[in-house]
Amino acid sequence: MITREQIPMVLDHPVFDTTGQRVGEVKHVFLDDTTDRPEWLCVRTGLFGTRETFVPMQDAEFVQDHVEVPYDKERIKDAPSVDVDAGGHLSPDQERDLYRHYGIDWGQAWQQANEPAQGGWAHTAGERERERIGGLTDDAMTRSEEQLHVDTETYESGRARLRKFVVTEEQQVSVPVTREEVRVEREPITDANRDAALSGPEITEAEHEVVLHAERPTVSKTTVPKERVRMTTEQIADEEVVSEEIRKERIETEGDIGESGPTS
Repeated sequence: MITREQIPMVLDHPVFDTTGQRVGEVKHVFLDDTTDRPEWLCVRTGLFGTRETFVPMQDAEFVQDHVEVPYDKERIKDAPSVDVDAGGHLSPDQERDLYRHYGIDWGQAWQQANEPAQGGWAHTAGERERERIGGLTDDAMTRSEEQLHVDTETYESGRARLRKFVVTEEQQVSVPVTREEVRVEREPITDANRDAALSGPEITEAEHEVVLHAERPTVSKTTVPKERVRMTTEQIADEEVVSEEIRKERIETEGDIGESGPTS
């Protein structure tokens, strides 16, 4: 629980959700007018800090240099929108909607406050020049200004995929083949072959058959791996220029004083 004394330390410090994600920065703290206790954190969220969202201070803790709240970032970002510049107070209906969004019992919260009341600013900006921190109003005036905090977020910029498909191409291969042909050879009768020539009958009919052989190509296919293909990503560093308007307070002096003019 954040105490009233810790409010100055909480302002302008980052807020982290229950998962450790940064939500935004505390810009205001709402007090309960009846109990005078801190009740709501007003957290500036969004890419350029252009939206202010209410977060209950119930169970919130200030840890070192940041605030931790027991809600996730998406729930905080989806909280009902409240115009923080419209009078500096929460209406009962606005507060009831916020309680309902964060799952806090509305009746129990009012019972703790003893009677219906509205929340008021603990820290002011713009034309509101009175601070309620410590419950005192001194003779000094606080000048505030907005600071630009730029962060980055990751978004899907495109997609790439690997797709494997089959194509057919014709391949020609020259294969050497052999075949047998019949060649008739004639030789005269000599003393060396005379016995073989006269070994058969003198006059007869006969046949002699020779089987011819030839080679022809045969084709078979085998599948062999050729390469491995994968996709990887790499980060390319670049710079983008962003611009946003920020507000600054100026304080001028008027009346019977030594010098008149802006003080800052």
